[in-house]
Amino acid sequence: MLKISRDNIKKKDIINNISFNIGIPISYSNLILNDLIKILITNLKEKSEIKIKNFGSFVLKNKSKRTGRNPKNKKEYDILPRNVITFRISKHLKEKINLNV
Repeated sequence: MLKISRDNIKKKDIINNISFNIGIPISYSNLILNDLIKILITNLKEKSEIKIKNFGSFVLKNKSKRTGRNPKNKKEYDILPRNVITFRISKHLKEKINLNV
């Protein structure tokens, strides 16, 4: 596994890790990651939930229209209805992360 010196991981870092760990060219690992992202988006639109064993689940939730306020000038705005994606971590992954804490 390649060591990442930044606090956050970028898409390029994931692509490089896939390439390094599997031993395939970066262009192939880029295709793999892009296809995975497309699959997740397509399935979320169709089914609104994706469960990945020992990892977690992505859930598409609908947020209804509501009124928001600017705290500086107290002006009210309508916030339009929208879909949001939430992630729930699996029990297995939670235990792995908290193993040495």
